[in-house]
Amino acid sequence: MKPSPSVRLAVCAMAATAVTISAQDSRPSGKFRFERPIVSTAGPQRLRVDTPLLVGSQPPISVPEGRFGPEQSPLRYAAALNDLRLYDASGREVPYLVVVPAAPAADWIQGRIAATPATEKASGFETDFGDLTTIDRVSLTGIPAPFMKRANLEGSGDRARWAVLLNQTTVFDLPDSQLQQLELAFTPGSYRYVRVTWDDSNSAKMPLPTAVAARRVAREQVPLPPLTTAIAFEQRPSEPGKSRYRLRLPAAHLPIVAFDLDVGGGYVFRRASVTESRLMSGKLVPAVIGEATLRRVVQRDLAATALRIPVGPPAEPEVDLTIDDGNNLPLDLKGIAAIFAELPWIYFEGDGGAIVARYGDASLQAPEYDLEAARPSIRIENVPDAAWGNTRVLQLSEAVALVAPMPTGGAPIDATLFHYVRSISAGDPGLMAVPLDAAALAHSSGPRTDFADVRVIDANGRQVPYVLERRDEPLAVDLQIEQRDAPAALNSSPSEETSYYRVRLPFANLPSARLVLTTTARVFDRTVGVSVERPADDRHRDAWLAPVASARWGHADRETPASSLTLQLSSTDQTDLLIAIREGDNSRLPLTAARLLLPSYRVRLFRAGSAMLRMAYGRDDLGPPRYDLALLAPQVLGVTAREVSLSAEESGQAAQTNPAVAALMSPRLFWGVLVVAVVVLLAVLVRLIKREQPTGPA
Repeated sequence: MKPSPSVRLAVCAMAATAVTISAQDSRPSGKFRFERPIVSTAGPQRLRVDTPLLVGSQPPISVPEGRFGPEQSPLRYAAALNDLRLYDASGREVPYLVVVPAAPAADWIQGRIAATPATEKASGFETDFGDLTTIDRVSLTGIPAPFMKRANLEGSGDRARWAVLLNQTTVFDLPDSQLQQLELAFTPGSYRYVRVTWDDSNSAKMPLPTAVAARRVAREQVPLPPLTTAIAFEQRPSEPGKSRYRLRLPAAHLPIVAFDLDVGGGYVFRRASVTESRLMSGKLVPAVIGEATLRRVVQRDLAATALRIPVGPPAEPEVDLTIDDGNNLPLDLKGIAAIFAELPWIYFEGDGGAIVARYGDASLQAPEYDLEAARPSIRIENVPDAAWGNTRVLQLSEAVALVAPMPTGGAPIDATLFHYVRSISAGDPGLMAVPLDAAALAHSSGPRTDFADVRVIDANGRQVPYVLERRDEPLAVDLQIEQRDAPAALNSSPSEETSYYRVRLPFANLPSARLVLTTTARVFDRTVGVSVERPADDRHRDAWLAPVASARWGHADRETPASSLTLQLSSTDQTDLLIAIREGDNSRLPLTAARLLLPSYRVRLFRAGSAMLRMAYGRDDLGPPRYDLALLAPQVLGVTAREVSLSAEESGQAAQTNPAVAALMSPRLFWGVLVVAVVVLLAVLVRLIKREQPTGPA
C-alpha cells in the first residue's frame, strides 16, 4: 500500500529537519581534549581567560618578545586560542572574538595639601582634589628619605563621612636598599578628599609631602588584578652557598611575566635567577629568562619587601630557580606564585540558553566569524561578565595526541662494538629524559666531546635520535670518608701536625668536579690539601704525592655552623684521594661528610610504544651524532620529559651473546681454543711445504 501524500510530505520534512540539524551540529568528534560549560545570559557577554583555558588550549596564548614586564599590556598575541569553540544546546557553533582590553589612560590630578591635627601617636594630612572624581590610587612625592611608616588611607566626598581605603598599609622609601612604595592602590571610588594618617607610635613624625596626586580613571576601564596561580616546586641538589629549586608550571608556553616568592623570616638580600633549557648548537643548555635581587627590610613590626622576579615568558613546562645564599642559611621558601601578563577577553553574544566551550585540538586554525564586523564598536569594559563552569576531560578515545610524531629510528649500529651497554627503564611512550650518572660520565668520552660516543639503540639495532641537555644543577654523589695514617709516599715528616683522610671516588677518569667537605667544628683556621699517591716512575725514584687542590678553610663564630669547603678537582685516573689537613698545634679537625659535585647532563628522546631501549658508550672512533631531532625543537621543547634511569653497566659483547653459549665457552676458553687451532694449522702447513720440496739425485 502506498503512503498518502501527507505522510510522504511529513517524512520528507523529518528528513530535511534531520539533515539541517546534522549540518548545524558542527562539533568535530574525537578531537577536543577539554569541555567546560559557560554560565551566561542573553546578550553580549565576556569571559575571562583563566588558567585551565591557558593550560588546555592548543596553541596557548603567548606574549610577543620584548613585552615581559608585569605592568605592560601586550598589544597583540602570537597565538590566541586557535582551537577554542563555543556551542549552544543544539550543537550550533557560537561566534566569539578575542578582544584585547584598552589600557587605561594615565590621567593624574594634583590636590591641595593641608595638615591634620596631630596627637602623641598620630599625624597626617588631607588632600582636596577639587571635585568628586573616580580614582584608584594616590601618589606621594617629596617626603625626605629614608623612611618606613605605617599609615591608614581614607576617602570622602564631603569631609563628613570617611571610607577606609587602606588599613595599616606600609609606605617606605629606602634608597640604600632600593625599596620604594609611594603609590597607594585601592578599589576605585568617587572621592574628592583623601586623608593619610601616619602611625607615630614608634617613630618620629613625618613632614608633609610636597605633592599628592590621584589617578583618575573611568570606572569601566579599571583593569582587573593580574591572573596568578600557585606553582609546585621542589628543592634540587646544589653546591654550598646556593639553593636550587625546580618549578613545575601548569603547562609550557604560558604568558607568565613574573614569579612572586613567599619567604619567611626577616631581612632578605640575595640574588636570584630563573633559567630554562634552550636549544643552542644542537644541544640544550640552561638560559637565563629572568633575574632580580630579592630584598626585605624589617623595622620592628614593619617590613618593606621586593620578592618578585620578572621573567620572559617560559617556553618549557619546567624552569629552575637559583638563589645565591652567600653565607646565609637557605631561605624559608613557603610558596611561589606565577604572575600572568594582562590577558584578552572572550566576547560572545548569547541567547540565554546553555553554552559549552571545547578546546585542546592542535590541528584547528583560528576561526573567522562575521562577528568580526562588530569589533570596532565593542567596548569590552562595559560588557557583562559570564562565568566558567568546571572542566571536564573528554574520554581518551576523543582526545588527540599532544605531540607530533617524532623520529624514533635512525641508522643501524652494532652494540657489540661498545665497551658498555645499559638498559633504559621500561615505560610509557613519549618524551623522556635519561640522566647520565657517574658511570656514564667516567666511561664515555664525556663533556669534552659532548658525549660523542653515546648512542641509544632499539631492539632492532637501530639508533634512536636524542638531544643532549646540560643541566645547571650539579650531579651530587655522596662519598665515604675515613681517617688514615700518613702515606708511605710522604718522603719526610711535615713541619707541623697533619691529619690525613681518604676519600674514594666512584670511578676513575671522571670529568672535572668539585669536592665539598663538611665539619662540625665552629672555630678553626686550617690549610687543606688534596693529592693522589703515585708509584715510582722515570722522574721519581720513590712513590710520590701529586697535588690536586688546596685551600684555606676557616670559621670564627661559635654561634653558627661553619660553611662547607669546596675544592675544584681536575680529572684523574685514580679513585683514591688523600686529604691532608695541617692542624698546627690544634686538635684534629673532624670531617663529617664529603660530596662530589659533577657536571649534570641528560639526553632527551622519544620512546615509540613500549620499545625496549639501551644506551651504549665507550668508543674513541665516533664523532658526535647528527640527528634530525635537533631540527624539531618545537616538539623537543615545551613538553614535560619523564625521567627514567639506566641499569647497571655490562660489556657490549656480553649484551649480545647467547647466555647458554657464554656459559659453555668463557673468554679464556675461547682464546685457548683459538691458539691451539692456530698452532695445528701452522703444523699442517709446515708438513705440506716439506712434501712439496724436491728430493736430490738418486
